[in-house]
Amino acid sequence: MADFGDVESDTFRAEASTWLAAHFPASLKKDPMAQLAAMGGGKESPDAKAWREAMGAKGWGVPTWPAQYGGGGLSRPQARILAEEMAAIGARNPIGGMGVMMFGPTLIEYGTEELKQQHMPGIVTGSVRWCQGYSEPGSGSDLASLQTRAEDKGDHYLVNGSKIWTSGANLADWCFCLVRTDTAKKHEGISFLLIDMTAPGVEVRPILLINGTSPFCETFFTDVKVPKNQLFGPLNGGWTVAKRLLQFERDNISAGLGGGSIGAPISALTVKQSAVDYVGLDATGRLTDADLRRRITDHQMEVHAFQMTVRRAADEARAGNGPSAATSIMKYAGAKIAQDRNELIVEALGQNGLGWEGDDFAGPELAAVRTWLRSKGNSIEGGTSEINLNVVSKRVLGLPDPK
Repeated sequence: MADFGDVESDTFRAEASTWLAAHFPASLKKDPMAQLAAMGGGKESPDAKAWREAMGAKGWGVPTWPAQYGGGGLSRPQARILAEEMAAIGARNPIGGMGVMMFGPTLIEYGTEELKQQHMPGIVTGSVRWCQGYSEPGSGSDLASLQTRAEDKGDHYLVNGSKIWTSGANLADWCFCLVRTDTAKKHEGISFLLIDMTAPGVEVRPILLINGTSPFCETFFTDVKVPKNQLFGPLNGGWTVAKRLLQFERDNISAGLGGGSIGAPISALTVKQSAVDYVGLDATGRLTDADLRRRITDHQMEVHAFQMTVRRAADEARAGNGPSAATSIMKYAGAKIAQDRNELIVEALGQNGLGWEGDDFAGPELAAVRTWLRSKGNSIEGGTSEINLNVVSKRVLGLPDPK
């Protein structure tokens, strides 16, 4: 546990500990996934709902966000202390999702006061879920070629088109969406709209993935009316806002990937414990498979170095103007580490890592297999590894375009 060595920090630690003891339901301590039910669209227990509402009212679901918009207004050291105190009692932050990871920080930076007052309360309390309308069937890596149209109809825009890989669209209340408002220009013809997912003309179709889940969707807009006051950023200036949001997205995704928190369902197995339990140790206490032992050691070193780098990059971002193009490095590395982790776990399980369903496999073994399959998408979502490498080459290293 970190020791910041000053009276102010000790005072805040005592405050956080006292508040958590009063508001965190003991029934949730042994069921971390129940604490996150609202984030995943599941049914909340009364205790889980009370916990989320308490964190939302306190602003500690987004501890460093400005208090004037419902955040906790905490300093970074205070937020770290809060995280430590929560971890000590088995409490997890029940407020997250795309509203927190992506749109909220962008809203704080680019939003009008009217839009902040409308949308921030639902984000900071976890009562409103958001999805991202970026990729289209013909516009993935070349996102700026998107064709979903928003026509000016006087007091509203009329939106027609489709999006794909819209994570959680079937559960979302709102969508932050890129649309074309000028067909004569590419990047300069894109605007950023906020679309009510319950509006007439919005249709969502979940996509079944290789691991048996459907976190991604196809989203169709047919004559959807969007009020003019839901234009986010300048008309035809959505590309600048979109790029900034992608930096926040990659920053948060990379941290989650490196820490092992991205994947559905989450396997309870770790690389080290899987190797110990399923491969075994020799008389000296070392893993019996020398090659696997070496690769696990390499992996653990990469994870530790990555987590330290993420923390350093986060500190630098907070000292400057937020995430930079360096988030593309983090996203690329985080995806590789996550995929390596899941590969190592399944390899360590041996024949127990071949299960899809059935009583012959334990629950954690089945979850490990499905998480491994899900991790195949880690190098695609949030910007493909290839695109992230291009960003690094151009904006970080300053290399010229190939001729």
